[in-house]
Amino acid sequence: MDSQKDALQRIITTLANKNEELNHFIEALNHTLGRVQVNSTQVVSDLEEEFDTLYSMLEEMKQSMTGTIKQETVRKSHELQNQLTQSTSALESAEELLEFANNALHITDEAEFTKAAKQIKDRVTMAPAFRLTMKPKATDNMTHLMVDFSHERQILQGLNFLPVPRAPEIVLGDCLVMDNEVTVTWRMPMEDSKIDHYILEYRKTNHEGLPRVKDEQCWELLDDIKTTEHTLQGLRFDSKFMNFRVRACNKAAAGDYSDPVTLETRAFNFSFDSASSHLNLKVEDRGVEWDPQGGKGLDSKVKGKENKGSAHFTNLKNMSRSGTPSPKRTSVSRSPATRGARDRFTGESYTVLGDTSIESGQHYWEVKPQKDCKSYSVGLAYRNLGKFDQLGKTNNTWCIHVNNWLQNSFAAKHNNKAKNLDVPVPDSIGVYCDFDRGQLAFYNAENKQLLHTFKMKFTQPVVPAFMVWCGGLTLTTGLQVPSAVRSFQKTENGLGGSNSSISQQDPSVACDICFYDKLPSVDGSLLP
Repeated sequence: MDSQKDALQRIITTLANKNEELNHFIEALNHTLGRVQVNSTQVVSDLEEEFDTLYSMLEEMKQSMTGTIKQETVRKSHELQNQLTQSTSALESAEELLEFANNALHITDEAEFTKAAKQIKDRVTMAPAFRLTMKPKATDNMTHLMVDFSHERQILQGLNFLPVPRAPEIVLGDCLVMDNEVTVTWRMPMEDSKIDHYILEYRKTNHEGLPRVKDEQCWELLDDIKTTEHTLQGLRFDSKFMNFRVRACNKAAAGDYSDPVTLETRAFNFSFDSASSHLNLKVEDRGVEWDPQGGKGLDSKVKGKENKGSAHFTNLKNMSRSGTPSPKRTSVSRSPATRGARDRFTGESYTVLGDTSIESGQHYWEVKPQKDCKSYSVGLAYRNLGKFDQLGKTNNTWCIHVNNWLQNSFAAKHNNKAKNLDVPVPDSIGVYCDFDRGQLAFYNAENKQLLHTFKMKFTQPVVPAFMVWCGGLTLTTGLQVPSAVRSFQKTENGLGGSNSSISQQDPSVACDICFYDKLPSVDGSLLP
């Protein structure tokens, strides 16, 4: 009976998954069908616009060429008219001279005849008829202004829709997600020398598998990519996956999109949990800052409770002077509220936790302090950390602590023990947690230099933990474990671990560990 129920349950799950897949496919078909109508209307409109532009260009060319013909007609007419006027005038002068010469033949007086003959000779020499060019200055030929449209007709007759590039194919095996960068590689199904560039589109999503038509995020576009590979840099992985698609473009048209692909971009995302923060801390989504005016409005009853708790906390501080706890101390412990309904940190515990716990896997985040921050700690804690507990002073917290007040120090702290770190304090600290291996490592976020490693066995989920006094911290999450950190951790694990670590061990074993005697407290004063 049970096996039949299990088999039926598997069938139901398979059917439910198939129904969801079909629903998404039907939604995609409806979307495509609607887009066909929209795109068809658009291309018809574009085609009409192109033809109207072509008609307009032809009309402009017709007007221009007609104007040229008219100008040539005017020019030739003017030239010929002037030549005609000059020739007519010359003819009239020549006819008059001819008549005068004929009359001179009848002169009988020798002296008069000689005089007339000389006049005729002089006038012939100066006659316009003998100085005119007897060739027309313009011809009646207008064939040089004729147009042969045979080539253009062939072009127009061969007019057709543009050859649109084929859809590229994304090569999933060559795509790479590393160090908060995504490299997408694609290829064309066949060689196309007309391709000018590519358009890559991407969007973040929390849905695995093929991209959905309707998603919370819109597609973002990267244009004018000249190669068949592109790397997106400086991404914040605040979603589980990213969808990618690409299309090829020639000088005139863009082709179809490639089949979309989905790449996994999981990373550890969390914010500061404002409900846990000390009232003297001003908490925003990615930042926490010391606020000396915080909590001034508490009523006296609450203040009385806090003062009572502070006294108890002072006793705990005095009890922690010895590195080896007594049996009585280890057998008695507070039962702080669970994480879901915990109290704010109070007293001298200027602490705030992350709002997301770590239960398995490898995770990485970075913290950048303000330049003038006087004191801060960065690390991990169990969720049951008491509201008066300070980071590094209990057996359920691990941190590195920076103190820039009165007595500068940079130390790794756990269970009321500290190890001074003989390295410069970085501008930004990277935190690496491998829950399954029980490792907590701190790095210089800029050059990935290892600062310190804790080794322990986590017995319950942990949360990022922070302390800040007189300053502020900025948090960066959504980061993959950097490849340099992964490589270092593999090497370290292969060699048996770091030599610079405080392990969770029998507290009586000091081994490179200095106690908290004479170390500055959070407020800068020296502990007794």
